[in-house]
Amino acid sequence: MKLTELGRTVAAALAGVVLSFGMAQAEPVLKIAALEGGTVNWELDTIRHYGLDKAEGFTLEVLPLAGNPAAQVALQGGTVDGIVTDWFWVARMRAEGQDYRFIPYSKAVGGLMVGADSPVASLADLKGKKIGIAGGPLDKSWLILRAYAQQELGFDLAAETEQVFGAPPLIMEAALSGQVDAAINFWHFMAKMEAGGMHTLVSVSDAAQALGLDPETPLLGYVVPGDLVVKQPDLVAALARASRAAKAKLANDDAAFARLRDQMRAKTDAQYNALVAGYRAGIPGDGPVDEAAAGRMLALMAQLGGADLVGPATTLPAGTFLTN
Repeated sequence: MKLTELGRTVAAALAGVVLSFGMAQAEPVLKIAALEGGTVNWELDTIRHYGLDKAEGFTLEVLPLAGNPAAQVALQGGTVDGIVTDWFWVARMRAEGQDYRFIPYSKAVGGLMVGADSPVASLADLKGKKIGIAGGPLDKSWLILRAYAQQELGFDLAAETEQVFGAPPLIMEAALSGQVDAAINFWHFMAKMEAGGMHTLVSVSDAAQALGLDPETPLLGYVVPGDLVVKQPDLVAALARASRAAKAKLANDDAAFARLRDQMRAKTDAQYNALVAGYRAGIPGDGPVDEAAAGRMLALMAQLGGADLVGPATTLPAGTFLTN
């Protein structure tokens, strides 16, 4: 073999070694589907901006989607590695034989709000009134408040009121304009409604506590497939640590939140401050989830929402909470 040919052969071999080494050293990519415009994007953006994923040895990619059904389909189809949804869905999937696991993200919940000058002073005053509800008849906040009214006052809100179901922004506008007498909405829309002069008549957290449930139970979380947990446990653990690091950043660094103000869509300082406070209040504690409390909540959802909400999951399936 001529010297030049030998040189080319050696160079090619070395290039292959370098390429193989580079591929071996490449950071794993974790793709998370997130509701477009949803509050989880504040945390995901924080992870990427401050390199909290890189610090944990992976690259976070975010796939914006239009809603929860699309995200669930993407997860089940293998298009993404994780989504953010409630653990009731995880319990339902596990009860149906599909292996998904839940990493707590937020314990923030909504509530029922009325206008500043509303004559409604208690749930009893809602008889014959119109309630706007973000979501549908199986919205979990609505079900908890129905159970609370039944326990405390002996009447069913569904039977005694007129309900208007709709998307959160529409319910917010209907409430602020007086088209409905009261409204149940997600916490970040409630923050804007509060900034607009409304106040909380009953919070879902207080209603849950009165029903014997634990308001500290996180409702939303990162959901990942069980096979990812088995095959790449370090990667899943890295996601959990990056999430906690982002929460710590947003909990203590006002500048980290100020950077997000445009995507928070806060029109006033009052809205912005309420959103910051609401996010921080929703940060769940470290450690395992109280499974007994979660089981009581699931039983109530099964009682009120039936199979349409929780499928065959009438008791909490083992392994639902990855932190446990």
